[in-house]
This record gives sequence, structure tokens and C-alpha cells, in this order.
Amino acid sequence: MTTTPPKLWDISPPVNPEAPVFPGDTPYSQAWTAQIGPGGPVNVSAITLSPHVGAHADAPLHYDPQGATVGHLPLEPYLGRCRVIHAWGFQGPGARHSDRLIRWPHLSHAIDETLPPRVLVRTYERAPIDRFDNALAAFAPETIERLADLGVQLVGIDTASIDPAASKTLDSHQAVRRRGLRVLENLVLDEVAEGDYELIALPLKLVTADASPVRAVLRELPPVQRPALALPAPEDPAFADTPFENSRPLEL
Repeated sequence: MTTTPPKLWDISPPVNPEAPVFPGDTPYSQAWTAQIGPGGPVNVSAITLSPHVGAHADAPLHYDPQGATVGHLPLEPYLGRCRVIHAWGFQGPGARHSDRLIRWPHLSHAIDETLPPRVLVRTYERAPIDRFDNALAAFAPETIERLADLGVQLVGIDTASIDPAASKTLDSHQAVRRRGLRVLENLVLDEVAEGDYELIALPLKLVTADASPVRAVLRELPPVQRPALALPAPEDPAFADTPFENSRPLEL
């Protein structure tokens, strides 16, 4: 018998010189330091980039001067069951700043007692992988608090930040700091239906960095295997109260 391997969704945007970054941040660039040719058997490049380019994991150091670096974070929050939730209505031409915050009513339709400890939120119909969106949707800090109350350990979003682009107080990042959550940003969830998946998005062991690029993927969960019902054997305690013995017929 052959089994079909679980489906994978690559939820990472391309990383190249056109990859958008926050205004003032360091874009991706690459230079060749060695190339295959006479006297050279390999290609080797040097790359320069902000660790916030593409899909990435924020470390506490990013928003807390005393916070941990990304290379010292436990990996468990970045690997395991997650729920993708679709939240819409943030990108309208007349949307105000306050209208672009993900509030509880945007998520509540997909919240129940089976909520996994990881939540990824889709806000775009098509993520802008070639431009920076100053009108990006972000989490309201009270939404972060409420997810933390339900045991969520990691939040992810398909925008460049869990806070509005113009925010100077970073209220949602500070809520994450207080509650000990982990953050993934710049995901691409365009092709991902609402539901539960296995998340795999491990940061690099950059021991002094404030963030790390990740190759974020979702993997299809295996179907639930329900055990077959089995009848108890005669010696099973389940027979203890039955009005017959195994060795003789039932007497009425």
C-alpha cells in the first residue's frame, strides 16, 4: 500500500532585491564573492539584509531592550498545530487607522474550545509581496490579550507588523512582551483556507539578533483515526455483571 504525503503550503514571500521592507530598514542585496570559472570551482555570495525581510520571527529584543535574542528562543512555539483565521475588511480606500485593527469580532467565528496554541491571521486577499503597505492591518492589543488568555503562544499575520505601520508605542508588541507570546510577520496566506494545520517556521540561531528570517510552511494534518470498536473478551471485567457464565447457557 502507498500513502499520499501530506500537502504543504509555502507561506513565505520571495526574498530578493524587490522584497519590501519598512521605510528606512535594510533591503536585501547580494554580491558574488566567488564564481565558477578558471581557478574557481564554486559560486559563493555575500548577502546583506534586515532580519525582518520576508517571513520572519520577531525576538523580544526587537521591542524590549532587555529582551531575549532570537537565537536563544525555545523552538516549540514555532512548530506544531495552528489555526488559520480569515479576517477581512481592513483594506478599503476609506478605511481609518482604527478600522485596520484586528478586533475580537473579526476572529470569534473561528474560536472554540479546540483552539490550538498558534493563530495565523489572513487580512489580504492578495498579499503585497512587491511593495510596502503603509495601510497594513494590525492586531488590536486587547485581541492579543484575549488570545493569550486562551493559551495562544504564537500569533502570525500576513502584514509587515502586528502594530500599525505608523505606531510609535507598539501597543500590540508590548502586549506580546507582557504575555510572553511569539510573533511571525510577513506571511503569505493567499492560498490557505481557514482551518487547522501544522506550522513549521523555525528561526535561525542568530544569537545576537532581534529577529530571524524563517521559511514558513503549513503541513496538512493527518485525518483523525477513530479506533475500531472491539467486543470484550469473556475474561474482561466488562462481563462481570452479565447474567451468564462462559461455560453454560443462560438460565431464565
